[in-house]
Amino acid sequence: MTRTMGEKKNIVYVIPLSEAGDPVLTGDGKFLRLPIPHEPYVVRIVLFSWLKFVQKGSFWCNAPLDPSTPFDRHKYYEYPLKTTDCGFSEDIHVDIKIFAGGPYSCYITYKPPSEDYFSHVDSNAVNGQRAVTAANGVDPEIITSTKKFHFIVSTGFSLGGKPIELDSLSIQTVLSKLMGPVNTWGPKLKAIKDKGYNMIHFTPLQYRGASDSPFSIYDQLDWDPKCFPNGEDDIAQLVSDMEHKYGLLSLTDVVLNHTAHNSDWLRSHPEVGYSVETAPHLKPALDLDTQLLDFSAKLSELGLPDSVESTGDLDRIIGSLKDHVLEPIRLWEYYVVDVQKTCKDTVDFINNKDKFAKVIASPVPQDVVGDLQKLAKFVKEKAALNFDRFGEGRYLRELHIPTFVSIIKTLFPGTGTTSAVHYEAKIRQIVDEINEPLYQEYDDEVSVITSQLYNRVKYTRLDGDGPRLGKITKESPLTDPYFTRIVTHPEAPGGKRNLALVNNGWIWSGNPLIDFASNKSRAYLRREVIIWGDCVKLRYGEKHEDSPFLWDHMKKYAQLLAKYFHGFRIDNCHSTPIHVGEYFLDMARLVRPNLYTVAELFTGSEEMDKIFIERLGLTSLIREAMQAWSVQELSTLVNKNGGRPMGSFAKQPLVNHGERWSSNEEVHLVRASPIHAWFMDCTHDNESAAEKRTVEDTLPSGALVAMCACAVGSTVGFDECYPKSLNVVTEERQYTFGGGISEIKKVLNDAHFEMGQLNADETYTHHEGQYITVHRVDPSSGEGYFLIARTKFHPDSDQRLSDVVLKGTRAECVLAVALAVDDSKEAHNQDDNKVYGIPTKIVTLEKPHIDVVEEEGETTSIIRSPHDFPQGSIALIKTYQTFVDKELDNLVRSGAREAVEKLNWNDLNVALYRCESEERDSSRGKEGVYVVPDHGALEYAGIQGWASVLEEVVLSNNLGHPLCANLRNGRWALDYTVNRLRNYVDEFPNLQPLIEWYEVRFNRIRQLPPFLIPRYFALILYTIHSSCTRRALSLMPQSYQKSTLFLQELAMVSVQMVGKLPSASVFPFEQVGSMAAGLPHFSRDYMRCWGRDVFISLPGLLLALGRHEDAKNHILAFAATLKHGLIPNLLDSGRNPRYNARDATWFFLQVVQEYTQKVPDGQDILFEKVKRRFPLDDTYVPVDDSRAFSHSSSIKEIVYEILSRHAKGIKFREANAGTNLDSQMRDEGFNQNIFVDWDNGFVFGGNQWNCGTWMDKMGESERAGSKGIPGTPRDGAAIEIIGLLKSSLRWVNQLHRKGVFEWDHVINQHGDKIMLRDWEYKISSSFEHAFYVPASVEEDSSYDIDSSIVNRRGIYKDLYRSGKPYEDYQLRPNFAIAMVAAPELFNYKHAINAIGMADKIIRGPVGMATLDPSDLNYRPYYNNSEDSNDFATSKGRNYHQGPEWVWCTGFFLRAFLFFNIKKESEEKAISIAEVDKTEVFAQLRKRISGHVHWLHTSRWKGLTELTNKDGQFCYDSSPTQAWSAATLIELYEDARALAEK
Repeated sequence: MTRTMGEKKNIVYVIPLSEAGDPVLTGDGKFLRLPIPHEPYVVRIVLFSWLKFVQKGSFWCNAPLDPSTPFDRHKYYEYPLKTTDCGFSEDIHVDIKIFAGGPYSCYITYKPPSEDYFSHVDSNAVNGQRAVTAANGVDPEIITSTKKFHFIVSTGFSLGGKPIELDSLSIQTVLSKLMGPVNTWGPKLKAIKDKGYNMIHFTPLQYRGASDSPFSIYDQLDWDPKCFPNGEDDIAQLVSDMEHKYGLLSLTDVVLNHTAHNSDWLRSHPEVGYSVETAPHLKPALDLDTQLLDFSAKLSELGLPDSVESTGDLDRIIGSLKDHVLEPIRLWEYYVVDVQKTCKDTVDFINNKDKFAKVIASPVPQDVVGDLQKLAKFVKEKAALNFDRFGEGRYLRELHIPTFVSIIKTLFPGTGTTSAVHYEAKIRQIVDEINEPLYQEYDDEVSVITSQLYNRVKYTRLDGDGPRLGKITKESPLTDPYFTRIVTHPEAPGGKRNLALVNNGWIWSGNPLIDFASNKSRAYLRREVIIWGDCVKLRYGEKHEDSPFLWDHMKKYAQLLAKYFHGFRIDNCHSTPIHVGEYFLDMARLVRPNLYTVAELFTGSEEMDKIFIERLGLTSLIREAMQAWSVQELSTLVNKNGGRPMGSFAKQPLVNHGERWSSNEEVHLVRASPIHAWFMDCTHDNESAAEKRTVEDTLPSGALVAMCACAVGSTVGFDECYPKSLNVVTEERQYTFGGGISEIKKVLNDAHFEMGQLNADETYTHHEGQYITVHRVDPSSGEGYFLIARTKFHPDSDQRLSDVVLKGTRAECVLAVALAVDDSKEAHNQDDNKVYGIPTKIVTLEKPHIDVVEEEGETTSIIRSPHDFPQGSIALIKTYQTFVDKELDNLVRSGAREAVEKLNWNDLNVALYRCESEERDSSRGKEGVYVVPDHGALEYAGIQGWASVLEEVVLSNNLGHPLCANLRNGRWALDYTVNRLRNYVDEFPNLQPLIEWYEVRFNRIRQLPPFLIPRYFALILYTIHSSCTRRALSLMPQSYQKSTLFLQELAMVSVQMVGKLPSASVFPFEQVGSMAAGLPHFSRDYMRCWGRDVFISLPGLLLALGRHEDAKNHILAFAATLKHGLIPNLLDSGRNPRYNARDATWFFLQVVQEYTQKVPDGQDILFEKVKRRFPLDDTYVPVDDSRAFSHSSSIKEIVYEILSRHAKGIKFREANAGTNLDSQMRDEGFNQNIFVDWDNGFVFGGNQWNCGTWMDKMGESERAGSKGIPGTPRDGAAIEIIGLLKSSLRWVNQLHRKGVFEWDHVINQHGDKIMLRDWEYKISSSFEHAFYVPASVEEDSSYDIDSSIVNRRGIYKDLYRSGKPYEDYQLRPNFAIAMVAAPELFNYKHAINAIGMADKIIRGPVGMATLDPSDLNYRPYYNNSEDSNDFATSKGRNYHQGPEWVWCTGFFLRAFLFFNIKKESEEKAISIAEVDKTEVFAQLRKRISGHVHWLHTSRWKGLTELTNKDGQFCYDSSPTQAWSAATLIELYEDARALAEK
């Protein structure tokens, strides 16, 4: 479908998941908070192909499927994880449509992969032990689930039909009881609106209890009759007028945790409270509370002071607690065992001969018998009853008498024959010892009780900052009553009776997830609760059935509030049981789905906050500026709540995980963020600026809050400069409005609203002595405000702010004012029924002087504060960043696809990559990669070099990174990026549009303020990186365009590794692309193109990706250099090839075979002619010799020549042998001898002085004596060569049968004619006999085995008839290559066992260990620079003796896949297509997770050459290696082919 201009894009927010099934978090917070769904959008969950959840997996989310379905947090909707190939080669997208805000949660159910897939393999068997156990064990059908994760969708509002952003909210807190009757509220609401507020937060509007506190609600379903005489009708009219007449939204407190102590419904339903009936564990707390009240009433009678005037008075009172409170109530009886009763019951039991006879003596440990303390502990462990309970009754803790007696029977063998009285003292001694720690427990708690009482009385009666309650009376007892005593109604359950219900309160540093009135806490006994005597704590229990009336009553209350109010402030949230809060908020959301929810949490833990926020779906947390005790602390609060740092990077990821190849979508990665703040200058229950600081500080504090990118607010009285905060309980006077900073607050709130609606979320906060400056900017338009605030925490010395320099910015002052005490006015005292502010005045000041300087096209504003700028002053300045506008973002994001649409493979290699040596090679040594000061050189000169660093920097918004500093300090990076491409454009003309694209955008951002350059440079680089990646993928088969992120990243290694270099074309006289073995180690000149590396890598990096021309070039180039029947190990563009690899030729033939099979018309290559680099007699001639390239051969002739030369035997000495060719090799090593043993058809070769396979490390250390001695000679018949040979013979025999390959025989070294089909058969019939090491020694006679040197069994030999026989039997990963090339050679049962052994023994997290760890030669740490006396490791001789090579894993996993499916097919007698491949793909996922992580985190964006033991980083490894990625791509190709079957 063609997209029309201006077509609206679908908004998608992407959440990728980790291996644990939770979100992959990036960003600066811990919460997943999504924006307000003004219009529905999609949350796309991305499950990467390597995750384990696909197997019978389903994703579950409780977000409703349509807007008409109400939210039910317990109802999860299933999204089956359906895939085409068990999810192995495709990432899964789960799209969840979001219609409303709320607290959503998700989880995954799936069948986990077997943890011990090869349970039949005994990997611990060494030295010839049997290596197979019972049958392969696969986990039973178990479905498991991940932990839930949460994401919060913000709730939002609209006013006048226009959406309001959360950061636009300015909220005024109102104590409704101080507003007067509702019919007088009109002017007061207008006054609030005139201050620029757009929402009012009401403290509870319900009928208040006896204390008159709004938070002590008498009836939750009735309204305050003084304010709202018409009840609900008045409320309905109020909120309607607020919204439609005054433009004010409404927010109210919801109080779920308690009710007024005089609520009448408590008397009808006392079960809703905590009493000794519903919570018997509170009995000791009630005893203590009752005795304390009695003690308080008798102070005078006891001769104690009834007024606390000094610490001496307090000490006397507290000192009397033991005698007059604690002793009389015998509190210890709740802790200890009743000694008298226990001894009596025990003696009686012993004396009852019938009972005693039935008791069997219990064994008692010998060390316990003589140790009373140990004995008491032993008796307690065996006989204790109710020791885990407390408080439900006195002497609740007991011993089980029969058990106790059974122990006594053992301790005292004569028991029962004489009177038990003889043992009573011993019994008592044991029980007393059991009680010892229980009495200590009691003493400890008495100490806590005493301390808590002392501190509480001191605060309430004595401390200067306390309430100074005065004389102790019945109405004002010594301590706050912890219980409310009521008389229940006759109709109440249980009838009329006296009952004590526990009061509510809060605890310092309490665990909010524990109900402190439950039996999990002793807070009420320990007097740790700071009590609210006017509020009874409500007991919900765990579910509705535990307190039906209460759940029903409060549901009506929550829904009544939601009917009218836009949002809730959850009072006492941290003490409200979380499941209770969840339920009632859910019920409220049924009425108002977009309910705005805020709370003030005092959990003391960000992790605990996270639990409440996610489960309750809180939109904002309340923060307060008045909490700051210093200017610096206030600056920190403003900075924390102000927004993102100015110049922050755009929230655009380098890789859009959830982006689809072609769709009309705008995709955003969801980043973790801090919880949204409602930042208040002062809350209703805290001290005002006049009390805590000075009245003049009201203005700067209020202004600083208004500048923050969050919701802001204040309580009535702050703006008006009330002298004190108003007591919510005792205050009865009505508000007055006006004065103070009211008129200035209008300007500030309007600016806050303007910035909020623009989503201006970037700020810069600066603290300088008494000054705090804040600059808030909209990054898309460049508009903003700059605030200068001079605080007045206390009168201080004069200070002038340093000049402020705003580069790239124009500025103009909006206002400059100060708040001053107005001494000309008298304090208001004419009406004692109203509250008035301190007489103040707003003083207009001289505006700051702003110099606007134009220099070299850059605008700079220099702001100088005026001389008269006293404490309590502010200046608000409007700013405009020059050259920043909404079109800038559009410009840098546009045109990229068009700029790269003509780039070919080689162009993309230049644009994206080029390591240092490649860049130097192409520039004739003039240019390299960019070097960032204090960071170092980039990995690549191209786009990926920048992107690798920026990916880390942008995700963490690390503006302090050296790269950001470099970008701010100069435009060098911009110049470098363009200039390097100009150097290439003559040879790569397709780069010209890209150069022009860069120039337009770089020239545009050069004009920006320096602090914005990193942001836009990153945006430009991200944009072009994405487009280049898309362009590269578009050149590949369609399956890669729609494949997994991991596979696409692997595929990009093809672009990385193949490019045109002056020093390293594959042809000597023509410049074409060549494949590097690895970067940066093998990147240029003769070290770039290696025969075996190329042909191991070519199927994955070229054939699979459709790069057929490049593949053909490599085949033809190497074919042209055939000499001695071998292709070269090092090509050197065909100039000076070296022939010291026995295996490269066979990998070459394998590639030619695959080319003919996979490329359209691929067999045509067999008829292609190549000019031979050397004469056919193998004479070495220089490249410019007339004999060079004088003979031509077709590729099929080359194929036959390889086979025939090997059949006859190959024996030669390397041309130019000597130290100039190889300075490390001994003279014997230059001699090559390759032949076929016609008893088995195997190719043999090599000697102990050379290393002709890929394990080619030559000893180099003279110090260790290893120079010229290979680490792994691997002479004889190498298993991978035999597998590749068999594959080649199978192929040519098939071609011969089709009439494509005319040869059917070869002549061997003896002159005998050998039919090619017979040669193939010889190998097939000999292979298992020669290479298999049977699982049991009893089977050795059936194989070619020297039992005396077998180390591992159930494996395949690495070599056959090598120079050191024990090396034949070493477990190495090479057998898997043979399995992939020629699986028909292997008995599938043997193969499965061998794969299982290798999986357990040599497979690492990323690579395959190159040697069995049980081998004496195993050395897993490679350090090429080591020059020690260690023969095994010096100069890195152990390169292939344990380090874990990554490319081997690809072949191993391919074999793993093939043979596990073959096993199922064979054993179940079904076709490959019918095999359930789910489990094997699940196992593969587990085994590639290390590669995924490595590739994702590597700055080289490739897979390393090797690792040290267990995947540890190896410094000397090439960081990105062609074959490491290529072989895994082939694994995916195999998987896709199997899926298609």
